[in-house]
Amino acid sequence: MATIPAAEIPTLRLLYKLKRLEPSSSVLRGATSAHNNKIATIRGDITKLAVDAIVNAANRSLLGGGGVDGAIHRAAGPGLLAECRTLGGCATGSSKITDAYHLPCKKVIHTVGPVYNDLYPERCAAALESCYRSSLQLAVQHGLRTVAFSCISTGVYGYPTRDAATIACSTAKDFLSGEQGSKLDKIIFVTFEGRTLLLTIAFCRAFNPNTTTLMISFHFLF
Repeated sequence: MATIPAAEIPTLRLLYKLKRLEPSSSVLRGATSAHNNKIATIRGDITKLAVDAIVNAANRSLLGGGGVDGAIHRAAGPGLLAECRTLGGCATGSSKITDAYHLPCKKVIHTVGPVYNDLYPERCAAALESCYRSSLQLAVQHGLRTVAFSCISTGVYGYPTRDAATIACSTAKDFLSGEQGSKLDKIIFVTFEGRTLLLTIAFCRAFNPNTTTLMISFHFLF
């Protein structure tokens, strides 16, 4: 598969224009049509994206694992593992950054999502939100303007896919609305073929003032 430049990954605005998204009856609090220019989604291989940074769903050791984590390490080559060995692991909800080595992106941000526990849903939600927020903060600190996320914690960590998607979208919206939002050009949610769940996540107001809301459909691995 050829690499895909960030400019070729469709934003919500384009998806709405192409009628790939349909009207919805609900919307995330505080979302506006301005977010449609900076939120994007693509179904494909995150290791093929020529963006500024990809976000790896890592484990606390940062030494590679299964799923997307393993795929990123394989595509990057042994240099990534060697650098990760120097980082001393990473706490749940936190993120660390490395070079990308053989990947087409510039940097890899490694974030450690929570193992879901239905006895402590609020604690898990706070940790997952911190994953997305700390990753975006690292991107801004390093001057990285296009950031692609794999889906965090929804694999073997067992986070309910619908809840995880809502947290991902809400955190991205809040970050773009904040004082550092102007330092990002595009936040990309990446999915890959496999066992998927079609989610409809209310995200932004419509461009047409006569329509109150629009929705976005994501395919998330779980």
